[in-house]
Amino acid sequence: MITIEETDLEQEKGMAVKQISISLENVPGKFLEVIEYLGENGISIIALSVADTADISAVRFVANDYEKAANVLKSRGYSVKITDVLAVEAPHHPGGLNAVLKPLKEANININYLYTCLARSENAVLIVGVDNMEEAIRVLRRNWVRMIDEEIYTIYGQ
Repeated sequence: MITIEETDLEQEKGMAVKQISISLENVPGKFLEVIEYLGENGISIIALSVADTADISAVRFVANDYEKAANVLKSRGYSVKITDVLAVEAPHHPGGLNAVLKPLKEANININYLYTCLARSENAVLIVGVDNMEEAIRVLRRNWVRMIDEEIYTIYGQ
């Protein structure tokens, strides 16, 4: 028998989307190579973050088909990490990020990183990596923050 708490937990886990992370040599053309591999295989990037150091670039992204993207990259020799992240909407006006940031701060949830979706919409769609996924989902729900689940792969992955 499934209890209400178990059902809620399953729903909370269902709010996460999958992020792919890879490390690239910080040399001209390496990032293009990855984008070409993905594009040749019909994979669209929905959200993207690239951060560099002197030698390595950390690339994080959400794709329309994360399993296929991971397989394509692995077949090309890349080390791929798949992580659960949140996709949340924030109002697109000055101070709009507060709708997401304040509830997480008040619940003492750390934001490890945050980046935006590439597609334009009325509201900003943020990809958020946090240190306590389940609690972040509960807190954001209580504060009426719209979270986007697996629909992100079809809405923004066209």
